[in-house]
Amino acid sequence: MADGTVAARVLDLLAERGQTLAVAESLTGGLVAGELTGVPGASRSFRGSVTAYATALKRDVLGVDATLLAERGAVDPTVALQMAAGVRARMGADWGLATTGVAGPDAQDGQPVGTVFVAVSGPDRSEKVTALRLNGSRAEIRKESVRSVLELLLGELHGTVRAKDTEQNGGN
Repeated sequence: MADGTVAARVLDLLAERGQTLAVAESLTGGLVAGELTGVPGASRSFRGSVTAYATALKRDVLGVDATLLAERGAVDPTVALQMAAGVRARMGADWGLATTGVAGPDAQDGQPVGTVFVAVSGPDRSEKVTALRLNGSRAEIRKESVRSVLELLLGELHGTVRAKDTEQNGGN
């Protein structure tokens, strides 16, 4: 679905660092995991995924706060962050990714079609969520969600490399 080179770059960086990744998916329904496992050698870094399409699974399997889900619904930035952190913890991975949103055809939880949140949870309590407002067909929204969550992780991986380089090269 997404640009295979993004998935390959993510997996290469993770393998170089000896780090692992797990994914929690809602609207993408396993497409992120499929993109990652389509890369030869993905098993070096990819631990697995949870497709938590039903709201109850977000709570029961991924540990998303029940009150949050009841008050805001599943299409929410904090839900996305909790999904990413939950899959990371439950699968013993260094990094967790999550996708939640509305691919259509109908609005959900008061959110219009094309509302998507992608999130990453990483080492040292690093977390980031991105809100997307996407247009197009259901398939196009899902495809762009896959690309966006992988790009989000790639950016975080590059950011942690820059931070480490600064620490190592900082002068006295």
